Amino acid sequence: MANNILEMRGVTKQFPGVLALDNVSFSLRSGTVHALMGENGAGKSTLMKCLFGIYKMDAGTISLNGTECHFNSTADAMHAGVSMIHQELSNVPDRSVAQNLWLGREPKNGIHLVDHKKMYLDTKTLLEGLNYHFDPNARMASLSISQQQGCEIARAVSYNASIVVMDEPTSSLTENEVTHLFNIIRNLKEKGVAIIYITHKMEEIFKIADDVTVMRDGKVIGTYPVSEMNSDKLISLMVGRDLTHRFPPVESEIGDVCLEVKNLSAANPRSFKNVSFELHKGEILGIGGLVGAQRTELVESIFGIRHIASGEILIDGKPLKKRSPRNAIEAGIGLVTEDRRNSGIFPLLNITMNTALPSLGNYKTKIGLLNHKVLTEVAANQNKQLKTKTPSMNTMIQNLSGGNQQKVILSRWLMTMPEILIMDEPTRGIDVGAKYEIYTIMADLVKQGKAILMVSSEMPELIGMSHRVLVLCAGQLTGTLERADITQETIMRYATQFY
Repeated sequence: MANNILEMRGVTKQFPGVLALDNVSFSLRSGTVHALMGENGAGKSTLMKCLFGIYKMDAGTISLNGTECHFNSTADAMHAGVSMIHQELSNVPDRSVAQNLWLGREPKNGIHLVDHKKMYLDTKTLLEGLNYHFDPNARMASLSISQQQGCEIARAVSYNASIVVMDEPTSSLTENEVTHLFNIIRNLKEKGVAIIYITHKMEEIFKIADDVTVMRDGKVIGTYPVSEMNSDKLISLMVGRDLTHRFPPVESEIGDVCLEVKNLSAANPRSFKNVSFELHKGEILGIGGLVGAQRTELVESIFGIRHIASGEILIDGKPLKKRSPRNAIEAGIGLVTEDRRNSGIFPLLNITMNTALPSLGNYKTKIGLLNHKVLTEVAANQNKQLKTKTPSMNTMIQNLSGGNQQKVILSRWLMTMPEILIMDEPTRGIDVGAKYEIYTIMADLVKQGKAILMVSSEMPELIGMSHRVLVLCAGQLTGTLERADITQETIMRYATQFY
């Protein structure tokens, strides 16, 4: 049994109106991977930010190797051997890889100037040791997300960290990239490094973790060896109730065609081409495919964000002639975007305004001013129907958990009363309990006769929620699967047809 490298005892942290951490204790064994699980808002990231010196604890202690520590900044934490790889990558896009890795601690030569040659060679050695093969002089902005994340891992290793916190590290990675990351984690373990691993992907826990701690409502429910756990038990501990099924029954009557896409090709010749399909009222039509299949590009083109070169879009049999988001909304289409943080929420606006933005024109007085009273009532009622958890409608949306942010975005589009809702990765970065709630909302919408076009990279989600699945590969529609034919193997066969 490995010794405890980290002990956090009695950690308490309060924000206005929210007790985020309530007397939390957490231990970490050296040379192990310790998963931290819980619904959004359970307190996982807050606890890690207290460890990393981002937040100051209201009460509690932190000890490393038996010695009590006080971190007043991230620099203090890193100096003590604690590194954190955040879900939102924090690099400087216009600087090189090497400059990002050694920012603020650049090697100096004899006359106290930056030693660029040494910085280049040190970066090259560091990256090669992690099996990353890209140029240390490359601009960070030119790298893929997985390569940028590789730089974050390299930075953590460069501090000779004994503890590395990874917050949702695989949220934007392909299957091969996840395998590479897991190999790096295993290598770090062999060197005695301890990993705290935060994820919502249940299958990853059983592949990579030794121990798991479950949090709920700011408290630790328990810590367990992963060998003694299974998915059902973990889910039950996380949500405080049994989820007998991961997906609710989708019982709706399939109606007439409400959206028809004919031979649609993107203006960008490297994007999708000649895509045709129909979406029916009461239907959830899934879109599957690997990263780079052009799924997001397709749905954003339907919504009018991207230009198309040729093809037709028909709503209830009538051509959608003018292509813009405004015209799409007027035609009864809503879009829940793939990237909630960057293109979904307005972080510094409150929940009322985040909900009402596309509908503001419907709440003007006779003299053209906003009727704030009615607007607030309607927005509050819509969020109440979706059971959005928030201290008040005046709370800034950035202070909500990911699942509740997603409910606000859904409320936003439901206020426009759409007939067609496009949902791009509807549950990305959301815990299993909140996922079920989003699925239930989707099932209720199609039961009312609405139609949903759903892009998803999660196989269980595609299989569990779709009436039919379209599969894209390299911008081409390679298969349309009826419910009886939707299996992981069939989807993957069509998704890799041109590779």
